[in-house]
Amino acid sequence: MDFILSGTAACGACLFTNPLEVVKTRMQLQGELKSRGSYQVYYRNVFHAFYTIGKVDGIAGLQKGLAPGLLYQFFMNGVRLGSYAIIESSGYIHTDGRVSAAKSTVAGAVAGVVGAVMGSPIYLVKTHLQSQATSSIAVGHQYKHRGMFHAFAGIHREHGILGLWRGSSAAVPRVSVGSAAQLCTFSSSKELITDLQVFAEGSWLIALSAGMMSSVVVVLAMTPFDVVSTRLYNQPVDQLGQGKIYRGFSDCFSKTLKKEGLTGLYKGIGASYFRLGPHTILSLLFWNELRKLYQPYR
Repeated sequence: MDFILSGTAACGACLFTNPLEVVKTRMQLQGELKSRGSYQVYYRNVFHAFYTIGKVDGIAGLQKGLAPGLLYQFFMNGVRLGSYAIIESSGYIHTDGRVSAAKSTVAGAVAGVVGAVMGSPIYLVKTHLQSQATSSIAVGHQYKHRGMFHAFAGIHREHGILGLWRGSSAAVPRVSVGSAAQLCTFSSSKELITDLQVFAEGSWLIALSAGMMSSVVVVLAMTPFDVVSTRLYNQPVDQLGQGKIYRGFSDCFSKTLKKEGLTGLYKGIGASYFRLGPHTILSLLFWNELRKLYQPYR
């Protein structure tokens, strides 16, 4: 049940934040491996990107990749948060009744690795669909998938079952770092706010405040890995399923840093916060409240 509750909570958050995921993906691909000023800027900032996509691709364009996005959130976060909930319930993350930062970080990272491996094929398809745009505002490589199932079938037909896990070398560090930062800060912040008695015991505002604190840490820690992950997933591939631009995580990281500087690794950080921030807050809030509702029936 922990897995179902966790997946449901993440899906609830995804419904609100998917348009921002589309914006984030486009901004991370814009000017790929090009120095500043040497490429056309279609998306000047989060708000301009939101407006441009809505104007050119229509309102539906802002919800591209929603189906695989929901599926990814249910499976990846269902496994990730569900695993963490089981570890937490077993008392592993506590030392003498208090949350241990080291143990909660390790537990969050392990849960993240499991979730990333499970959800990688869905994230691959989601990235392809969200990057697809009208030619006048297209950035990055453009796949021609007609939908989620068409994308899965096409990738499997051309590159086999392993082709669906292309880009997972970036997914594992991305999700493990993000998961460790998110769950460690959420557990610690929730405990701190409870100790300070800012809100009534058991109030949903405790989880909301802890989620807001966690969201800032998550975005700062996760954005460079997120940029690399987006580019690895979206790059064109040859007949053998090998990337034509990057050989793997380290190659993408170093090329981006060399060509675009440190700012290249934080490209789209505004969009990342507007997406990851609300998603972190909402998913952790929903997760916490759903677990509280279910607990009396255990």
